[in-house]
Amino acid sequence: MTERDLPKPPDGRRARTAVRRLRHDPSQRPFLVIWEVTRACGLVCQHCRADAQHEPHRLELDTAEGRRLLDDIAAFGPPSPMIVLTGGDPFEREDLAELVSYGRSLGLSMALAPSVTARATPERFATMAAAGAKAVSISLDGASPDTHDGFRGIQGVFAATLDTCRTVTDLGLRLQINTTVTADNLGELPDLLRRVLDLDAFLWSVFFLVPTGRGEELAQLRPEVVEDVLHWLVDVGGHLAVKTTEAPHFRRVVLQRRQAGDQDPAATFGLGETYRWLRAELDQLRAERDLPVRTPRPPLDINAGRGFVFIDHLGVVYPSGFLPVPVGSVRSTPLPEIYRDAPLLRSLRDPSELLGRCGHCEFRAVCGGSRSRAYATRGDAFAEEPDCVYQPRGGALVGLGTG
Repeated sequence: MTERDLPKPPDGRRARTAVRRLRHDPSQRPFLVIWEVTRACGLVCQHCRADAQHEPHRLELDTAEGRRLLDDIAAFGPPSPMIVLTGGDPFEREDLAELVSYGRSLGLSMALAPSVTARATPERFATMAAAGAKAVSISLDGASPDTHDGFRGIQGVFAATLDTCRTVTDLGLRLQINTTVTADNLGELPDLLRRVLDLDAFLWSVFFLVPTGRGEELAQLRPEVVEDVLHWLVDVGGHLAVKTTEAPHFRRVVLQRRQAGDQDPAATFGLGETYRWLRAELDQLRAERDLPVRTPRPPLDINAGRGFVFIDHLGVVYPSGFLPVPVGSVRSTPLPEIYRDAPLLRSLRDPSELLGRCGHCEFRAVCGGSRSRAYATRGDAFAEEPDCVYQPRGGALVGLGTG
């Protein structure tokens, strides 16, 4: 199947517009750069990728090195990558406002992913807004205090998280809410959606667990349940902007749903009880309130090392924060050189390198599977995505235009 072969759904939109492809060559510059500015954090989250510590590492990038890294990112040229300063907790760095301000002076779009601790005060958020931060992502992993506080390892964080979200939107910053979905909080997804809507978030980012760091101890969803949740998120996308993290097969689902038009997803795709229950809950929510109706936000066609790169607190570069295979260090090599030339990153951009079902899938150029999950579960970053149930049908690759 080629993009020309993709059928038009009943409303006349072409399926090729369902997923956005970068306008620039992802082998030359990333769309998104995540910089873990520190691993210090006051929380002890169960699913922490970084296994964060209470004190900053004595060798983490200092202010001067951080400014040089931002120079490197700006050197990619326009369109400049988006930057997310994460951790640990970026508020543990006293020079955070300086780094944000310097990044903005270079024309970079700066966003923050802080933890909700005593450091997350309205005054500090106001300082970051004044320095040039445009967006903030806050984690909300349960619709109730017991669930969310259990994830975070600290009592009282749930109420503080809701207050922090309101502070962010009151300051005019864009609020993204991140939710890691596991077998333990799956039952709260409908109520989490209610929370996200009530908090006026511009985007709900749903993380699908990768068993790495502390997350190795959490209960993962079965692949067929992942498929059900992805289809439900397509439904949710008609009311709220959604994205997925470490579930690139969401793009395959979006394309399939666009091709299916108004057909019943449960019957058309053989979905399970989880989808039917989630869909019934969404229908109930629609009956309860006048939900906004919006054009779904097309997912962006990026993946580990392909439009995305991660730098840790020591300056080590990885394809993703969940794929712990180093490809270089910004202390010795400029980031553009690492991103463009590192052998692993180059291979990750080549769908012909994929193995198993991913290697035979007609959606492999659009999806590619979670390379992080493949590595975590099979020890091979090119192995097939273990949480995808789709059986490839062969034929030509599904392609996309720019978007």
